[in-house]
Amino acid sequence: MKLFLSGFAVLLYLFTVTGTVSAAASQELTVSAALSLKNAFTDIGKAFEAGNKDTKVIFNFGASGDLMTQIKGGAPVDVFVSAAVKDMDALDNDGFVIKDSRANFVTNTIVLVKPASSKLLIGSFEDLKKPDVKKIAIGNPKSVPAGRYADEVFQSLKLSDAIKDKIVFAENVRQVLDYVARNEVDAGVVYATDAKTRASEVVLIAAAPEGSHKPILYPIGIVKGSKNEKTARAFISFVRSEEGKKILERYGFKAVK
Repeated sequence: MKLFLSGFAVLLYLFTVTGTVSAAASQELTVSAALSLKNAFTDIGKAFEAGNKDTKVIFNFGASGDLMTQIKGGAPVDVFVSAAVKDMDALDNDGFVIKDSRANFVTNTIVLVKPASSKLLIGSFEDLKKPDVKKIAIGNPKSVPAGRYADEVFQSLKLSDAIKDKIVFAENVRQVLDYVARNEVDAGVVYATDAKTRASEVVLIAAAPEGSHKPILYPIGIVKGSKNEKTARAFISFVRSEEGKKILERYGFKAVK
C-alpha cells in the first residue's frame, strides 16, 4: 500500500507541475508565417499534429518583414515562412537560415478589391486616378511584401504620382482587407487568397497585369539554432507533400513547379 501511495504521489506531483504526465514528453514547434497564410496553415498545422501526436504547432502570424526582424532579435522560432524571397534572403544572408532546408513552395496573385457595399465605378487599376476615389489601402512596403508588390504595380502602370496622396498604409495585408471590408477605404491591394476569405464583403476588381511586379514566391526554411530541427524538417516536408499542396490549393495558393 505504501508503495502504491508513493507512486501515486509522484504522478500527482508530475500532473501538478506539467498539467499532465504525458505533456512532459511532448514538444512545441514554433512557426512564424506570413499572415496571408493564416487560414491555410492553420489547417496544415492541425493535419500535421494529427500525424505527429507528440507535437504541438505554435503559429506566429504577421507581416514577413516584422517576423524577420523578430527572428534577428532572438525570437525562438523553428520555421520561418515568408510571403517574399526578399525577407528570407535577409535572414539567410545574415546566417539565420539552415540553407539546405530552404525552398519556395507556393505562389499567389496580387489583386485590386473594393468594398462590396461601394457604389464607386472602379473597374481597373487605372480607375484609381478618378477624383471620387479618395483612399487606397496597401500594406506598408517597408515590412509587408503585398505592399511592395502593390507599389511595384503602381510604378509599372505609372500611377504612383497620381495616387500618392490617396494611399493608406496598413501594418499587414489582412489589415488592408479589413479596411476594405469595413468600407473604410475605397479600394485596396491584397492577395487573391485574402480576397477569397472575405468574398461576401469585398469585390475583386482586377488582377495585377503580368510583369507589373516581381514574381510572388513564398519561401520556407528552418531557423538556425532550432532545437527541433528534425521535427521542423518533417513539417516542411508535410507542407510540400501532396496533402499539404491540396490544403494550400483549397485556399487559392498555387504550387511552385
